[in-house]
Amino acid sequence: MLIICDDESDPLGPSEIARLPEHVAWIEYMEQRGVALLGGERLRSSDDATTVRTRGGEVLISDGPFVETKEQVGGFALIECADLDEAVEVASRHPFAAHGVIEIRPVWDE
Repeated sequence: MLIICDDESDPLGPSEIARLPEHVAWIEYMEQRGVALLGGERLRSSDDATTVRTRGGEVLISDGPFVETKEQVGGFALIECADLDEAVEVASRHPFAAHGVIEIRPVWDE
């Protein structure tokens, strides 16, 4: 899974991002490589987040993100790659890698 972190003040919604030339090029690049995009979405702002913790049997709920940081998780892309090297190559070409952070996390596969 590619966890896409960026400055969430970007006002573009999912349909607008999908039409950006650099995003279209990234999708085409993955198709050419044979990398499957299994799913993905842009997330709402961390202002809309609800954080849930359980401590000592008590459920603690708070508004907003767990941590205060400029870069927040803004979306994800679930991809299927041959190995980590291919995932790194694909992530490095994601348009948000140029100004944000893309974290690669393997899906737990038993």
